[in-house]
Amino acid sequence: MRKPGVPHPRLPLPEGQEDLAAFQKWLGDAIPMVGAMGIESMSQHNQSLTWQLALKPNLNDKGTGFGGALSAQTTLQGWCWVTLWLRGQGMARDVVVAEATQRFLAPVTGDYRLICTPEEPDGIEQLTQKLAERGKGRIALTQQLYCGDALCLEAHGSYAVLSASD
Repeated sequence: MRKPGVPHPRLPLPEGQEDLAAFQKWLGDAIPMVGAMGIESMSQHNQSLTWQLALKPNLNDKGTGFGGALSAQTTLQGWCWVTLWLRGQGMARDVVVAEATQRFLAPVTGDYRLICTPEEPDGIEQLTQKLAERGKGRIALTQQLYCGDALCLEAHGSYAVLSASD
């Protein structure tokens, strides 16, 4: 087990498509609470990152999804989206959440999926340009939580990619 305050070693950069099962295992080792979040699987398609999650580890006293757990999941998923995107570009950089908001629209009453995408159609291009020009940048992401066909939560976050010297 890693000592608090001691950075974990970076994963080797992938050649080709990221192994999301290996990434999920690393994520659980690097951030201990991930193992209790109920993430059953991760998948990527085009510009989206989708997680399938179990409700049971995220229950509140009413038998629905606990808002704090759901908020943590949306924030972490955005961080993962940026980290995976960077790795796909051959870059290992530090990523931090700069701002995050959530809007709860309906109770989460069963297993659910969480989908993360760039908020702006040209968000990736803007981030790529900022990284090339300044060595750092930000991207706005949206996370949507669906229980069946019902949109239960929508979150927005701004994620910063730090310069290599930060």
